[in-house]
Amino acid sequence: MAQFDVDLFVIGAGSGGVRASRIAGGHGAKVLVAEEFRIGGTCVIRGCIPKKLYVYASRFVDDYEDAVGYGWSFPQKPTFDWTKLVAAKEKEITRLSGLYQKGVEGVGGSIVQSRAEIEDEHTVRLLNDGRKITAKYILVATGGSPTLVPEIPGIEHAISSNEVFDLKHLPASMLIVGGGFIAVEFASVFTRLGTKVTQVMRADNVLRGFDEDLRTGLHEGLNHAGVTTRFGVLPSKIAKQPNGLLSATFSDGTTGEFEQVLVATGRHPHTQGLGLEKAGVQLDKVGAVKVDDYSRTNVPSIYAVGDVTNRINLTPVAVREGHAFADTVFGGKDVKVDHSNVASAVFSTPEIGTVGLTEAQARDAFDIVDIYRATFRPLKATLSGRTERMMMKIVVDGKSDRVLGVHILGHDAGEMAQLLGIAVKMRATKADFDATMAVHPTAAEELVTMRTRTVRYEK
Repeated sequence: MAQFDVDLFVIGAGSGGVRASRIAGGHGAKVLVAEEFRIGGTCVIRGCIPKKLYVYASRFVDDYEDAVGYGWSFPQKPTFDWTKLVAAKEKEITRLSGLYQKGVEGVGGSIVQSRAEIEDEHTVRLLNDGRKITAKYILVATGGSPTLVPEIPGIEHAISSNEVFDLKHLPASMLIVGGGFIAVEFASVFTRLGTKVTQVMRADNVLRGFDEDLRTGLHEGLNHAGVTTRFGVLPSKIAKQPNGLLSATFSDGTTGEFEQVLVATGRHPHTQGLGLEKAGVQLDKVGAVKVDDYSRTNVPSIYAVGDVTNRINLTPVAVREGHAFADTVFGGKDVKVDHSNVASAVFSTPEIGTVGLTEAQARDAFDIVDIYRATFRPLKATLSGRTERMMMKIVVDGKSDRVLGVHILGHDAGEMAQLLGIAVKMRATKADFDATMAVHPTAAEELVTMRTRTVRYEK
């Protein structure tokens, strides 16, 4: 009789958990996955995928306007149907969720629809029927949850990024609380779809932690699109009015009425109620599971990957961590995940693509820092008449000539960041960029034609 019911029990069927399950199953492990909501996790169900679909929908407004400059005309003004977008989104994420399930089952794994709690280092209890499953290894891949702060009177009237995708109708007005990437993405989406958006935040600018030129450029882009941004201001009370609108009182004493209030002040690791404390698993001060370079907790049989560890909260990182875990534990390999120089994108409009160090980070860490920066009007905007500008910035170690970071604001910035991530990861130099032939006419050619240094900083 086997010592354990399964080789691997995974809590959470998101990107990290499903990848770990598939790879472990491929190595011959007997795998059981528990998911209390929908298979696919944050990215597929209420994050990356539906968000990007909504971003595409919102940008068609600009495309129709631009088309006129290229000779197109429309007999009547294009109209938008929110309910059709929501339905189409739901159809797509249902398809993807099914593919995730097939991926696990295709390697002999099983998925049970239930919340799971850890009883001890080798035992998990399913809450739907009370069954206890023993496992040689337990993987926690429960992701994160929206943080509804500040905790103020009336906060129950607000929605989070979980609910925003399924609103019954497009709101005429919306207050967005927060200045991070989730907040700016939804501000960009809803203002283009026709909602009057006001965005408030504690900080003095959007996207804390990003390069300052990106922050400034995006703020200007949001304002140009019609978003009203207010810094150093948060709601202190939300109240529902007889007319159905929500009245918000702000920390500076001002008030405003909105049809919807979206709180997008970040996410926190989803570790509450998992039984981690009973098993002796250590958490950090924000509730994230503490792990080593191999995603192993202080309990040798329990591992954790993805946002629940609060390392880098991006889907591809969770996928890579899940894959590395399975290869290491079940594949006989020794795989660590390198969390340095991870490229990322913010799908606001204008879009952001970034990899490596910001200017400020580089100046703190290196004695000499060279900055190459260019702003220009993209070719597409010349006939459309749009006033948009692109910004590209290369941060270079002045001693070794190595490219430390690249930051882009503008159309397809995310696509460019993916390829730039390879160059930065390979420790390319500015001379390597200069020696690369340009592709003309493209916006990306600016990255290899910037020859004049904007500024040099020396300690």
